Amino acid sequence: MKKIEILFTLMIAPLSVWASGGEVPLMQVDLAHDAGTRKQGAEVVLTVCTGCHNLKYIKYRDLQAVGFSQQEIDDLRGAAEMTAPIMSLSPPDMLKDTYGVVPPDLSLIAKARAGKGRYVYTLFNNFYMRADGNVDNHLFPGIRMPDVLGVAAMGEGPDKKAFQESMKKVASFLEWASDPNAEERESLGFYVLIYLIIFTLMLGVMKRRIWADVH
Repeated sequence: MKKIEILFTLMIAPLSVWASGGEVPLMQVDLAHDAGTRKQGAEVVLTVCTGCHNLKYIKYRDLQAVGFSQQEIDDLRGAAEMTAPIMSLSPPDMLKDTYGVVPPDLSLIAKARAGKGRYVYTLFNNFYMRADGNVDNHLFPGIRMPDVLGVAAMGEGPDKKAFQESMKKVASFLEWASDPNAEERESLGFYVLIYLIIFTLMLGVMKRRIWADVH
């Protein structure tokens, strides 16, 4: 058990360096969990975020679960196998030279942070421009991740609302990516409970019949 705890700590440590939470409360947001929403979030992640981040616990074939067609997956994976993990387009050494740390794997980020999808949504919405002209983040002061979507320069209005809707979808996808089998387990758990209830009732009936003969 101790070895498992150490391994988990080492796995999560890079996430803390890249995006440790500050004192800003997480934003209240309702995330949709349908395949269409997750697919749109995945499209943003795959076109923007994988420039630096891996999704190494998600394989290309897993994208079928959020609505990607075979042709769409083929266009994304190129020569990679369907069973290959989704990896960053940039070499790790280059990323480390640029940011001082290899960006965390996004297939873990929602599970690694309190609030899960809400953390992701809050982080993206909290970039701002400091007085010295540099971009920072209220949730994680000194963040090394750049403001790739230009949030700091984004005013209020239709663009901001469209951005926030897009980030809800990204947060929904990353929540799913952190545990793709969660819904299947919940569904299976429901049927297991029904089975146990029926089995218990049957045992109760059998017990009454047996003891009825004894008396």
